[in-house]
Amino acid sequence: MTPQKELKLAYSLAIALLIVGVLSFAAFPAKTPDEPIRIMYKSVAGKVLFDHKTHAADAGYALACQDCHHHPEEPEDEKEALVACGVCHQIPAEGEAFPKSCMECHEEEDIEDEEFTAKRADAYHAQCEGCHQESEIGPVEERCNWCHVM
Repeated sequence: MTPQKELKLAYSLAIALLIVGVLSFAAFPAKTPDEPIRIMYKSVAGKVLFDHKTHAADAGYALACQDCHHHPEEPEDEKEALVACGVCHQIPAEGEAFPKSCMECHEEEDIEDEEFTAKRADAYHAQCEGCHQESEIGPVEERCNWCHVM
């Protein structure tokens, strides 16, 4: 076999393998996980990388979904209770205002024993810091860099 024929054969084989690889990748895509692995929260104080998998896994903190995802308390289905806070509690678009009252979205009996804040950051701080200090896993107050690292 001449070098020219060998080169053609090598190119043909490379192209065939590339096509097979692309078709296989398209036909059998990687499965999207049911829950997020990591979530990046952006804030003025710096980004916070939240490792969802560590908090939920038995080898990590072994938290149940309802330990953090707490509203609504009696969902119609399981997925309704696992909606991220930011789906509803968003910073209003420019020109829009925050709701004047919690009652615009919540029923009075749902929130009578709850503390509310207008800022999502305050809610995260209360939820995250409270849980970590309760379990003595940090962060220490006034140590923003434990979470705000990026």
